[in-house]
Amino acid sequence: MEVWVKAPKLKGSKLIIVSECLRFVNEEVYKRFAGEGVVLTVCPENDNISTYGKIASIIRSSSPTQVVVVTIDGSPHCLQVHAAVNEAAYILGMKVNRKHYVLVNGHELVEISPEAVRVARYLSLVDKLIKENPMILRELRVHSMEYRLALSTGDARLKPAGD
Repeated sequence: MEVWVKAPKLKGSKLIIVSECLRFVNEEVYKRFAGEGVVLTVCPENDNISTYGKIASIIRSSSPTQVVVVTIDGSPHCLQVHAAVNEAAYILGMKVNRKHYVLVNGHELVEISPEAVRVARYLSLVDKLIKENPMILRELRVHSMEYRLALSTGDARLKPAGD
């Protein structure tokens, strides 16, 4: 994320933070959001951990009216972008007007709650949710090539209910 935290165009803007790969995965979704505010691209795979602090600094210094995060669902790197925005609100000790979106399978845009991002950080809670609702593994099988391979090789400990 290459931007000065006090850049004039950020001041009071609707800040759109998108994963670097979004425009390559779905240019239409990228353009839709690009038309709504100031777009910053980020890739935690290439950027360093200072992105967490930088997002907080942008919010503190530029007071955006809203922060919107749009990333690719299923990417462990993209999850970090959502977590960074939640963490910025925590660091600043203030309510941040924000929305989180993920692009599912390259085409379906889904709004997710800040709580979904928070829960995703706690694998013990995710594991508990899977055990309480094993049907979710059927959906995982649809989306995750890694899980399908784990099922076919016998490497998956938990299997979809009814299988």
